[in-house]
Amino acid sequence: MLDTLHQRLQTLRPHTLAHLALPQAAVLLPIVDRATPTLLFTRRARHLTTHRGQVAFPGGKRDPGDHDLYATALREAEEEIALSPAQVQPLGRLSDVLSLHGLQVTPWVGVIPPDLPLRAAPDELDAIFEVPLAYFLDDRRTHTDVINADGRTWYVPSYRVDDYVIWGLSAMMLVELLAEGFGMDIDLSRRPGGVLRQHPARSLSR
Repeated sequence: MLDTLHQRLQTLRPHTLAHLALPQAAVLLPIVDRATPTLLFTRRARHLTTHRGQVAFPGGKRDPGDHDLYATALREAEEEIALSPAQVQPLGRLSDVLSLHGLQVTPWVGVIPPDLPLRAAPDELDAIFEVPLAYFLDDRRTHTDVINADGRTWYVPSYRVDDYVIWGLSAMMLVELLAEGFGMDIDLSRRPGGVLRQHPARSLSR
């Protein structure tokens, strides 16, 4: 399963937003190499002024000292969850996504060993948790968020796992991982069945 994922990501030509000259950020999508592989997420601490309580992948803004955006993802993962860069086997990158705050976010996919002594940085996070990849491949979404931005409509799945809700930007990255990495028939631009939740139109242009 993970060998096939690696092969598919190595041949993927991800879309980039470099032409927009936006502030840059990067995240790591850590796949835990268990008998049944899982995807690792974090939850932002509730005392934060922005993104509090939101589920996300480890990551953050690029620092001037970062050699590249993969280095950004690794540094942020080490700071946020005490994940040593040496424990990450890189598989490839996904397409850039544009955040509502005008950040160009580059997702990177990597495999990590199970049962590492990870720790959530208390000033940023209040939880680290894993979800089996099979949960997403079975498309167990609770509903789909319909987001209209700059004249385009996006159908973004929302998943609830225990007390965690995976939606928004993280779910958009997840969709590309499922489609390009595992060949799942899922597409942000195609209207799915099930419950749809409309959101106000917005502009992402900067």
